[in-house]
Amino acid sequence: MTLTAHAIVGASIASIMPSHPVLGFVAGFTSHFLLDAIPHWDYSLASSKKDEKNPMNNDIIINLYFIFDLFKMGFDVAIGVTIAMLLFGISNYHLQWTPIWGMIGALVPDVLQLVYFKWRHEPLISLQRFHTWIHGEKDLNDRPILGISLQVSIIIFFVAVSKFLFN
Repeated sequence: MTLTAHAIVGASIASIMPSHPVLGFVAGFTSHFLLDAIPHWDYSLASSKKDEKNPMNNDIIINLYFIFDLFKMGFDVAIGVTIAMLLFGISNYHLQWTPIWGMIGALVPDVLQLVYFKWRHEPLISLQRFHTWIHGEKDLNDRPILGISLQVSIIIFFVAVSKFLFN
């Protein structure tokens, strides 16, 4: 899933429990893996080095492409954060912290994945093993229209549930 999808879904789930920011963070963190279990589309990273035989050996190469990839990922996060803040973060001119914590929780697994690529120690090894396993074998990277449409549908579903069933 894109970081935009993770951020918005994490914020929407956490928004249904506004007085429990820690639970919102945990729910967002958990939602990351549940979303990753669904076959989905991801944009490619030019600095990514894949090992087809052993995905635990995948890596990110720090080079000029990595800087481009950081901008790409930053733009992705910025879109998700902006939409999530507009939908869940600001209410009656007050900042709502629980959706923000849910959004952060939903983004943390991918940040930890980047850390794992450069520092392969526990508990990151176990987390990466789980993250790789939960992604499964299937993806929609060769079908971007379907993959993006699916992500938009998932976002709409979670936003609708949190906005209309819990507010």
